Amino acid sequence: MAMTRREFLAIVAAAAGSAALPGFVVGQTAGNREPVTPAHPLDVVLGRPTGTSITLSVLCAGESKALVAYGQQPDQLTTRTGVKLFQPGQPQELTLEKLTPNTRYYYQLLDANTAKPLGAGTFFTQRPPGSTFIFGVQGDSHPERPQMHDSELYARTLRTAAAGKPDFYVCMGDDFSVDTLRSLTAESIAERYAIQRPFLGLIAKTAPLFLVNGNHEQASLFNFNQADDRHDVAVWAATARNQYFPMPAPDGFYTGNPETVKSIGHLKDYYAWTWGDALFVVLDNYWHSPSRVDNPLHEGPGAHGGNKDRDWWGITLGDAQYHWFKQTLEQSKAEYKFVFAHHVLGTGRGGVDECDLYEWGGKNKHGDWEFNQKRPGWELPVHQLMVKHGVTIFFQGHDHIFARQEHDGVIYQEVPMPADQGYIAYNQDRYQSGVKLPNSGHLRVSVAPEKVQVDYVRSFLPKDETDQQKNGTVAYSYTVPAKRVGVAA
Repeated sequence: MAMTRREFLAIVAAAAGSAALPGFVVGQTAGNREPVTPAHPLDVVLGRPTGTSITLSVLCAGESKALVAYGQQPDQLTTRTGVKLFQPGQPQELTLEKLTPNTRYYYQLLDANTAKPLGAGTFFTQRPPGSTFIFGVQGDSHPERPQMHDSELYARTLRTAAAGKPDFYVCMGDDFSVDTLRSLTAESIAERYAIQRPFLGLIAKTAPLFLVNGNHEQASLFNFNQADDRHDVAVWAATARNQYFPMPAPDGFYTGNPETVKSIGHLKDYYAWTWGDALFVVLDNYWHSPSRVDNPLHEGPGAHGGNKDRDWWGITLGDAQYHWFKQTLEQSKAEYKFVFAHHVLGTGRGGVDECDLYEWGGKNKHGDWEFNQKRPGWELPVHQLMVKHGVTIFFQGHDHIFARQEHDGVIYQEVPMPADQGYIAYNQDRYQSGVKLPNSGHLRVSVAPEKVQVDYVRSFLPKDETDQQKNGTVAYSYTVPAKRVGVAA
């Protein structure tokens, strides 16, 4: 029997608004200060949306035979996939194809034997130029750090973000930190990614997810090139990322890294796509730098190399990624251009305060121009390249604070943490200009033909709400007009 719109929306609302995740006791409960994997029957993470397709990654706690029913009306889910056997704890992907561009779809995951709905959601296919839409961004969630991550607050942020009905959601990295694990194995690293599934599924069942590689994931070329356990960690982290979350590889809709790596396959670490009037570009600070970029894998006494012996000119996006980035910006005719990377240079602290340094800005720490000598074959440093091609906003994480700065017409937007129950403005001394605000929350970005609006949407635990600080309120907002409108910013 077909499900009515009211029944469908009731399922979605119940899943999005429950006080806690299914089978999950909210809060940090592990005595060793590590997060506990939530118990949950299943979750769905959407990824790789195009104009005519989308991928559903399904993770079930128990063995299940299921199929997906979908359509353009919630009470007319007439198109169905074949039945698929889902094994416990093993993410498996289903791709819905031959979809109509610029269209909202509804779907249900149905038990193949009983036709009982196991999950439900909705999504939008690629918007054409001239469209208005929303996307969301969150900073470093760090679930392994109980001092700055509360699970209930995290879930609240994700539900609040989902309520804004974004077309997709971007995570800025340091969501799957592996470098505090006591035992580094393929299984323990995969669990770092599995821990996030029931949380990110709160939004990713209705907003396809895009991931940015962070330093604490340790999926880096420096680690990969080592002849010890660091090589394995790099392989395991990159493999788990692509196993648990459906990231894009070059396919005609997405451009990106064509490289395949032994034991991993396509890295799927940097990529770009166009949606509406906007170009979206995700960069990877870590996999293409032969020099160590940020913290070593084994921290503390005896750490590999420490933190003070780095060759800062050795830290790089790499020739291939740089030239792809340059070509992507050059060839795009999009009105707005958004670039995402974990941080300027992938290390240090600050936004525009760091953007004139090394390959990002061309100067060494003494202010001397060394770019032409250090980067032969590169047209411009990264910042100047973004200026030349009219990048609207550069989004970064890493610094655990909301900070908006601007330099040469490019906005540098540091993204707040989503789950910091202390509501702290970390590293604010490294931002010598701009607007700085404390955690927690996410960014809601509205894209329209005439302007882009960025809202910092705050998150608070119920016990911390007051008349002045309510969950879901906008703490700060700004707009960026389209250049073709000809209105001053």
